[in-house]
Amino acid sequence: MADAKVVSPNQIQVEGPLPADVGAIRLVRSADADIPLAVTSVKPGEKADSFLLTTAETLSKQDHYLLTAKGVAQPWEIAPSPLGLLISLIIGSALINNFVFTRYLGLCVFFGVSKSKDTAIGMGVTFTIVGLLSGMLSWALNTLALVPLKLGFMQIIAFIGIVACLVQAVDLILKKVNPVLHKKFGIYLVLITTNCIILAVPLLNATSGATLLQAFGLSLGAGLGFALALFLMSCAIEKVAMAPVPIVFKGLPIAFIIAGLFALSFLGFSGLKVA
Repeated sequence: MADAKVVSPNQIQVEGPLPADVGAIRLVRSADADIPLAVTSVKPGEKADSFLLTTAETLSKQDHYLLTAKGVAQPWEIAPSPLGLLISLIIGSALINNFVFTRYLGLCVFFGVSKSKDTAIGMGVTFTIVGLLSGMLSWALNTLALVPLKLGFMQIIAFIGIVACLVQAVDLILKKVNPVLHKKFGIYLVLITTNCIILAVPLLNATSGATLLQAFGLSLGAGLGFALALFLMSCAIEKVAMAPVPIVFKGLPIAFIIAGLFALSFLGFSGLKVA
């Protein structure tokens, strides 16, 4: 199959024979195969036997397209690069759609362990590891067992079971390796089992029919986003602890105010797309 890729918001580079008549060319999004995208011109490219196809509509490097031409037997399937897709998923779930500051999930653990920087970093690393492992294991279980056997109604129970086993393993390991950090985590380590983010990631992967790469990107990005939120919050809390805060705002009230300000700042990422 000849190679084709999106090189700009309105151009596709095609390798192989292509008719000069734009009426003989049909371009559609794979998800909307019945809606053709208008092609305005076809010009020779810089490389030999290559062409630049210009469209009237804006194209995205993250979408899938299908290009066909009269007189050409094989179509061109235009798909995003795996590395680009992975990077966009990680950045998107960590910053643009941060689960804490834009979706307001996982707040119990977030407020509980963000009082000191050391505890926040430790929980961030632990949460990322558990989130990544649970996301991938849940994807494998759902793809290889639940969907083929039509047991979709068991998703939540199965996903909670996977997370509970991982959290129990982390609890035992951390208790032996770093008892001081384990004691600082307290009940919040166990609460990872029912954390909204930990459960949301496998459910989002299952409902969207995510591929292995997409599941990995979302799982890793969600964990890194939660770790970033914890670190930022802990830095702010440590600064506020040395400030003359009115007594009525000390503790949880000022923490909610700081979290709200972070949420407002993260709204600046809304609508951004990773090229």
